[in-house]
Amino acid sequence: MSVIIEDVKKRSKASKKGVCAGDILLSINGNEIVDVLDYRFYQVNSKLELEIQKPDGRISKVKIKKQEYEELGLEFSSYLMDKEHSCRNKCIFCFIDQLPEGMRDTLYFKDDDSRLSFLFGNYITLTNLTEHEISRIIKMHISPINISVHTTNPELRCKMMNNRFAGSSLDALRRFAEAGLSMNCQIVACPGVNDGDELLRTLTDLEKLGVECIAVVPVGLTRYRENLYPLTPYTPETAAQTLDLIESFGDKMKEKYGRRTVYAADEFYIKAGRELPDSDYYEGYPALENGVGLVTLLREEVSFALEDRELDTDKSFTVSAACGECTYKELLVTLALINEKYPNIKINLYKIKNDFFGGQIDVTGLVTGGDLIAQLRGRELGKKLIIPSCMLRFEGDVFLDDVSVTDVENELGVRVCVTDGSGESLVEEVSKED
Repeated sequence: MSVIIEDVKKRSKASKKGVCAGDILLSINGNEIVDVLDYRFYQVNSKLELEIQKPDGRISKVKIKKQEYEELGLEFSSYLMDKEHSCRNKCIFCFIDQLPEGMRDTLYFKDDDSRLSFLFGNYITLTNLTEHEISRIIKMHISPINISVHTTNPELRCKMMNNRFAGSSLDALRRFAEAGLSMNCQIVACPGVNDGDELLRTLTDLEKLGVECIAVVPVGLTRYRENLYPLTPYTPETAAQTLDLIESFGDKMKEKYGRRTVYAADEFYIKAGRELPDSDYYEGYPALENGVGLVTLLREEVSFALEDRELDTDKSFTVSAACGECTYKELLVTLALINEKYPNIKINLYKIKNDFFGGQIDVTGLVTGGDLIAQLRGRELGKKLIIPSCMLRFEGDVFLDDVSVTDVENELGVRVCVTDGSGESLVEEVSKED
């Protein structure tokens, strides 16, 4: 594969040595450069020899001396210097397979790319890894690795992922553990499939491998499941049973190793009707990206942000906020903390039913613009409507259903303010009138 240099920064080490846009980077210190991981790993040394192919086919050696970790100044057409690797599985719980037709194309792309795991924290299934990639990960000692495990039962894993290699790919877990790499694992729990005894088996196997963190999240089901594997959502009873298993195992881990290691997503507590743990329970919040401890952390951050604020009775206006059904009651409690400091600010919190996905999806991050418009039209919204950034795509302008923030503002006649998801940002937006 050719890695074409798209641009070279002016006055950089590479520029001064005559490396130009359009050149092909073949190797660094004799190591073939295939993608961003190779480039980042091999360019850190202070003495480098680059093998460059010019557009006319000539091969040249370029020697460069620089500070360790100093950038060479090369730029490429994409961050990965390669195409994203797509997923080879067809998991029985895959959320993308449950999307309706007609959404933007990027939402239907399933990535399963180890490079994105290291660079952005994405989770990989291991089924996409070649022997070259496994060996490279071990050689470079890159960690932590974020892995979607779901089950350590090889036969069940093949069934759940609809991939005959899904069971054998688990051997990479052992190899990574033997190499001393740190692993964070994710389990999407499906009632009657990989919970109960199967979940206990998985947790036990992962304990033996010494993984750093295990997050267990409940399967999310939309109404668009025609011709897909028959799955059922968690009920309060089954959620409680699964939560008991996770907490019991975590207690044993805490006693044996001094840390809990395994955590249940907030949804399990809410579905089971139980109080969420305090901040100490989460031991630094290692699994926030899996929805583990989000509610507790937000409340903690709000409390901290309010500590140095004086009671303010002068501010008197109305604002509104919106969230998914799952966290509505917990967010009411959090907003009440803000009201203690600003008693004359009226905060209307509205829970949004996710009609777009059929009503069973209740997390805030999947609330759509269309549901906001339909359910908030005619409601008292006050000076602004506050929403968290997790409702929007990365650029912060469009919801999952391609409705824009501007569309919501125009339809509801109110200014939409987007927080960054932190407690400090929430306090700031609620307390300022403009």
